[in-house]
Amino acid sequence: MRSFTRRTARKIALVGAATATGLLLTACGTDDGTNGTDHGAASAAPSGSPSAAPSSSGSGSGSGSSDASAAPGPFNDADVMFAQMMIPHHEQALEMAELAEGRAEDPEIRKLVTAIEQAQDPEIQKMKAWLKGWGKPESAGHGAGGAGGHGMAGMMSEQDMKDLAAVKGKAFDRTFAELMIAHHDGAVDMAKDEQKNGENPTAKALADDVVRTQSDEVAALKRILDRL
Repeated sequence: MRSFTRRTARKIALVGAATATGLLLTACGTDDGTNGTDHGAASAAPSGSPSAAPSSSGSGSGSGSSDASAAPGPFNDADVMFAQMMIPHHEQALEMAELAEGRAEDPEIRKLVTAIEQAQDPEIQKMKAWLKGWGKPESAGHGAGGAGGHGMAGMMSEQDMKDLAAVKGKAFDRTFAELMIAHHDGAVDMAKDEQKNGENPTAKALADDVVRTQSDEVAALKRILDRL
């Protein structure tokens, strides 16, 4: 009887110890899980807070898209229009530059063509990324990039492009310089409008680059025309 009682007591003691250990482990596990949840919430809050920051356009530029980081911060209609119009404007400049292959004769014209290609293609990709991040279409949808350049300063007509493609040598160099001067002047005007009316810092910085770079290229093209 005494032996049975001692065995029973021992079992009860072991069960009690196991129960206490289990409760302790459960408490530790609850603390860890709670802390992990708090860290996640804390880390999520900062990343979400820019999304909550209102933009002047009310379009929620920080929606979580990786492309939104291409042009962080608020933006307005002028920023959107600048990108939507400058994309086809740059694309036409690249088309004009492509025509120089096998047609341009003057070394300085060729050098400028290379500079245009190296600068404007990356800028097109940047502006497309902005628009995607802002949730805006790449085209303004009002025919700005159509033949004749309606609504967009400096755009060449289809006939202008055909005339450029039809000449070679010095005639190409002169025609290219004349058309590109007008084209660049249009881009500079658009960029100055963005400088004045835009809000997004990244877009305004690109506008600064366009004004500076293309104004310099216009001056170089005018010098080339003077000696051709």
